[in-house]
Amino acid sequence: MTTKHRIVVGLSGGVDSSVAAWLLKKAGHEVIGIFMKNWEDDDTDEYCSSRQDLVDAASVADVVGIEFEAVNFANEYRDRVFAEFLREYAAGRTPNPDVLCNSEIKFRSFLDHARTQGADRIATGHYARLRHSAGSVELLKGADASKDQTYFLHQLTQEQLASALFPVGDMTKRQVRDLAREQGIPTYDKKDSTGICFIGERPFREFLARYLPKQSGPMRTPEGVVVGRHQGLAYYTLGQRQGLGIGGTHGGSSEPWFVAGKDQEGNALLVVQGHGDRRLYSSVVETGPMHWIAGTPPRTSGLAAKTRYRMPDASCVLEPVESRTDLDSPDRRWCARFEAPQWAPTPGQYLVVYDGEVCLGGAVIESAGDESTVGVGERAEDVPV
Repeated sequence: MTTKHRIVVGLSGGVDSSVAAWLLKKAGHEVIGIFMKNWEDDDTDEYCSSRQDLVDAASVADVVGIEFEAVNFANEYRDRVFAEFLREYAAGRTPNPDVLCNSEIKFRSFLDHARTQGADRIATGHYARLRHSAGSVELLKGADASKDQTYFLHQLTQEQLASALFPVGDMTKRQVRDLAREQGIPTYDKKDSTGICFIGERPFREFLARYLPKQSGPMRTPEGVVVGRHQGLAYYTLGQRQGLGIGGTHGGSSEPWFVAGKDQEGNALLVVQGHGDRRLYSSVVETGPMHWIAGTPPRTSGLAAKTRYRMPDASCVLEPVESRTDLDSPDRRWCARFEAPQWAPTPGQYLVVYDGEVCLGGAVIESAGDESTVGVGERAEDVPV
């Protein structure tokens, strides 16, 4: 990129955004670092490191030699991200707030603020790449496959991507840390954040209980045998193993227990033993309306998708759920049929679709099952497990 730009970088206080700022500054751009403060409720040193992150971000800006500012988007975050987060959990689903946080805060509120600063680009430390061609922008996987973050960026629009830069997308995490160390950037060895977007790493069940009432109920097997008590359906997700508290060898087996489903009406958590139980796998995943990054649906065969961030891409065929032929309808629901059953696709999470290294878009998972139990349009939660 030979043209010099005024670029606002989202400095999170981590090493990735720190190196992104350094790279842009070194390339000769006018760079401004901005720290986003998006969570204020119970923001204590015990659970949320935002104050330390702010100090780290300011230190990075000083070392790199760029202007620095802190902005507060707490109201926007609560209204656009956290409110939806709570609604989904209350409905018994498992949302992914990082996806909504990117589309609504980092690439909307943050982008709007950057423009008030006279910036024509924003940059973040995401591990992703962009390819501009024929007046459109493609979102590509990051060079470091183990750190690729396109899953969390798949809801971005053409307008948002056209204004974005991902300076570390062509680098591996090791290269990023090595460069930070060489340049004296103070965050070079800082631990990566793994908590909820902008909320931090805290005991999740205790945190959620502040906003959603506990409604204890039975944990039962598909055969109806009660093997324990749950603290509230909202606190569990499909495929979960840890934190179930089922002791002994119920059923005569010592294999671990997993969450296989939720009975919302009966307030019961359905559990099975063994990672290989068929009820934990689904070959058919049905979603709500798809967000296509290009603006239009791709071909429906020869694609791959994933239902969780850490899962590998899996070959699938996409089909519209309805029989109508208006594939461009924004309200159309979709169905992904996988060649191999997928581990615990979870309502509320996202199905993200890929064509090789290109992220095409995705949608919220509504239900999952297999060919023998779930037909197109039939919800998995209606199928007995």
